[in-house]
Amino acid sequence: MKVHARNESIRAQADRTAASMDNRSRRTQSQTFPRILTFGILLLLWLVLSGQYDPFHITLGVISCLIVTLFSGDLLFPGAGITDLFRLGLGIVLYIPWLIYQILMANFHILRVVFHPKMLDLIDPQIIRFQSSLTQELALVIFANSITLTPGTITVYVSVDGDFQVHAIDKKSAEPLPGEMEARVGRIFAGQS
Repeated sequence: MKVHARNESIRAQADRTAASMDNRSRRTQSQTFPRILTFGILLLLWLVLSGQYDPFHITLGVISCLIVTLFSGDLLFPGAGITDLFRLGLGIVLYIPWLIYQILMANFHILRVVFHPKMLDLIDPQIIRFQSSLTQELALVIFANSITLTPGTITVYVSVDGDFQVHAIDKKSAEPLPGEMEARVGRIFAGQS
């Protein structure tokens, strides 16, 4: 009877160990893909920005990208699985054309303000404060950078709680904030924790 109880105890411990190893294996796999993706993005950026394609510079790029990926590979895609990364990438790719259109329209608006005969009457600099509904840090960063990329507005301050302070050159530049831009960034990160 004692032998049977001991065998059951050993089997239960073996099952727990196997489950633990399986979880560890899944965790390692889920951390590997984001690091490979980070390395690939960094290397592609290195190659595009350096413009040097000889073996020496490519080797330097690979070594530099490996070091950065080793120490900070989980910062770009923290805890993301493959499907989350695909959704995030697709969302950003679909967001970029809309953002470029907004940047172009804001450029035309600022061009009109600058060349208007009553330019000084049109310019009304102001700081706008608002609370964003975005909760993820990457979403807040993308939103803040999108505001700054749009001519006529500059993100002065953003907190991890979503408090924003934005400088706008005139009322028309300030009106749409947070608005559609925040909603589009929010849709990119919808369903992710």
